[in-house]
Amino acid sequence: MKMSGIGGQAVLEGIMMKNKDKYSVAVRKPDKEIEICVKEYKSIVGDSIVLKIPFVRGIFNLIDSLKLGMSTLMYSAEFYEDEEEEKEKKQKKSEKNSKSLFKDTAESVIMTITVLISFLITIGLFIVLPSVVSDLIKKYAGIESHAFISFVEGILRLIIFLVYIILISVFGDIKRTYMYHGAEHKCINCIEHGLELNVDNVMGSSRFHKRCGTSFLFLVMLISIFLFILIPVYNPFLKIIVRILMIPVVAGISYEILRFAGSHEGKIVNIISAPGVCLQKITTKEPDREMVEVAIKAVEAVFDWKEFIKDFKDS
Repeated sequence: MKMSGIGGQAVLEGIMMKNKDKYSVAVRKPDKEIEICVKEYKSIVGDSIVLKIPFVRGIFNLIDSLKLGMSTLMYSAEFYEDEEEEKEKKQKKSEKNSKSLFKDTAESVIMTITVLISFLITIGLFIVLPSVVSDLIKKYAGIESHAFISFVEGILRLIIFLVYIILISVFGDIKRTYMYHGAEHKCINCIEHGLELNVDNVMGSSRFHKRCGTSFLFLVMLISIFLFILIPVYNPFLKIIVRILMIPVVAGISYEILRFAGSHEGKIVNIISAPGVCLQKITTKEPDREMVEVAIKAVEAVFDWKEFIKDFKDS
């Protein structure tokens, strides 16, 4: 196995693939044709040296992933607007550039607000709620041990995370997204194991990958348990503030562990990766051949897999 450096995510009826500063979005449109968009993405910190500093680069990579992920998801959703919205869009194409500029600005504002709301919900669900519940357990159970209460808080966070993943997996659209997620992983695994990128080889590859975002989130949850135990804070409000401020630290550590696991093999690496890979049994599903075709198009738009495989076989 050889690390390719490419990564991506599932979008609505499609796949986003990123290789260095270049990314593509391939979407299966309602007419069954595959639309491919290729663009460049620069980090929010540009080419700053912070992107090369271990334990610091992780938080910026996370922010970049969230920003790019949201914009590509919104792009893919445009192909599935209802007929009324499609008519309005065609009419707007004939309007003045100033109105087009206003539209772009409005969409940017909407995306920013959406990300902010999502962040607040995430904080409330995974930081505030477990902290409040663990404090109530401490109060009414008469437990004084900080380490034990912090451990209970971490377990509650993991339970909420697992329940959330399981609940959303029952929705039809999410299930299809999970299938595209599986197609993304299969393509990367196919390449990184030195196989030619075609539908048959991809279908036969594993849908589980150690560099998956699901594994990253699990590591964040797990590492936060140990870090929060080491930082005793007894004021409930201050504890929540400290938890929020510690997010970059936790993300930085999780990123480095995931990066290492994704590029190495061995028993210890497999043990570290096992829980995240296990969770992928929920967040990825076996794709059909049409989904794999979309994923291959996304990869080919940003990555020379033939040259990679040639180097793979020569090494």
